[in-house]
Amino acid sequence: MHEVKITRPSKLLFPADGITKGGLIQYYEQVAERILPFLEGRPLVVERFPDGIGRPGFIQKAAGPYYPQWIDKVTVPKAGGSIQHVVCDDADTLTYLANQACVTLHTWMSRVENLKCPDQMVLDFDPSRQDDIASVTGGALAARDILENLGLPVFVRSTGSRGVHVVVPIDGKHDFDFVRGFARRVAEIIVDRDSSLYTLEQHKSMRRGRVFIDVNRNGYAQSAVANYSVRPKSGAPVAVPLEWSCRRVVFGRTP
Repeated sequence: MHEVKITRPSKLLFPADGITKGGLIQYYEQVAERILPFLEGRPLVVERFPDGIGRPGFIQKAAGPYYPQWIDKVTVPKAGGSIQHVVCDDADTLTYLANQACVTLHTWMSRVENLKCPDQMVLDFDPSRQDDIASVTGGALAARDILENLGLPVFVRSTGSRGVHVVVPIDGKHDFDFVRGFARRVAEIIVDRDSSLYTLEQHKSMRRGRVFIDVNRNGYAQSAVANYSVRPKSGAPVAVPLEWSCRRVVFGRTP
């Protein structure tokens, strides 16, 4: 056990909802048992909002030099050098990060023991229209059918934002380029079946109201929101795993 000093717990992080930093800390402490299995062993990227979500926040990849020595970290290579990421392996680290106003936690697709080979694959179904629930869920179900026919386990989560992630645990024997290429091929099959609803176009102006199937999270040093992470939006929605039988998804929350 490590002592974590809580500072300014009454600081409003979600002003419209009256949610304070203390409330964020309390939430992450309450869900620690659930969220930690999805964080353990993975380089972490966090979204911080020291002045609340009404003010600009920032993405932090590198562990701060002031972070306690007891927090696990991993040094990973990048273009021109290296960077040291936090690895959140215990509840005390989770509390420390929440006290730093880390609202959202994103993880790499790989683990520290094999950084260059992911052990999960993600397809991100991102709608152009906020209310296009049918196309998002239809695309996710199509991906499930393709992947299950290949004998792969497939899970789904609401991102707590606009869309859903289809998540596939894999064996960690292939590098990022291979996994991203495979994910793109699955996405291409869905687009080929109905290009009026789905697209791989990167530029929003070219999507023309269609759901973007984003496979780029499967690249080296990319990340995806972790299960049970809070999102910096009104109402403090949370990314949560869903049952495949849950056909009705409300963006930003679950029914």
